[in-house]
Amino acid sequence: QVQLMESGGGLVQAGESLRLSCVASGDIFVINRMDWYRQVPGSQRELVATISATSTKYGNSVKGRFTISRDNAKNTVYLQMNNLKPEDTAVYYCAADIYPRTGDLVRSWGQGTQVTVSS
Repeated sequence: QVQLMESGGGLVQAGESLRLSCVASGDIFVINRMDWYRQVPGSQRELVATISATSTKYGNSVKGRFTISRDNAKNTVYLQMNNLKPEDTAVYYCAADIYPRTGDLVRSWGQGTQVTVSS
């Protein structure tokens, strides 16, 4: 069993920064891709950024402001969010494709962390 735990959300003013973290724990052999999503009530979950062993990709709305990174030794993915805007307000979720020591690939999700940006 694998757990993902996000942290780092909060309330900030427009133009400020936050760094989100997501730690994976449990039965982990290797972590493939790791993603950050966000969701506003009443809207679909939006892919914000993704990181694999060889590449990173970003949603158009965050390009140039957000940076995704990972520390494989710590099974952790980060999302550095700069120049935050009120429209970035959402619950942010991390997700990961994880191979356990035995068994098939598992797609795991965290519980989410709230980010609120005031104008």
